[in-house]
Amino acid sequence: MNVRVRRVYDPPEPDDGTRVLVDRLWPRGLKKEAAHVDEWPKELTPSPELRRWYHAGEGSHEEFAGRYEAELAAPEAAGALDRLRELAGRAPVTLLTASKDPDRGHAAVLVRLLDGS
Repeated sequence: MNVRVRRVYDPPEPDDGTRVLVDRLWPRGLKKEAAHVDEWPKELTPSPELRRWYHAGEGSHEEFAGRYEAELAAPEAAGALDRLRELAGRAPVTLLTASKDPDRGHAAVLVRLLDGS
């Protein structure tokens, strides 16, 4: 599968494919037209409680990933993940996040799950 993560603030690139915002909140200071978001499945985002817990520095990335994967097993989230997997099986998908460190956030967990690792 061709899935990658980019910051939503970066300009779109021709090889982005389907651009999917994977943050629960709209990125601060970004106009919707400028983001070129094709889909925004909020079901795939970590719960507010999990997000606050992780950003408070109370646990490791590995523990966060485990808790997030457990949330993604819920029916609504699992359905959204299957939809994303289907999209990525047909064409490139770019997961968009406002995170300053996308490799240490929930988008990296999604990429790992989508790649089947």
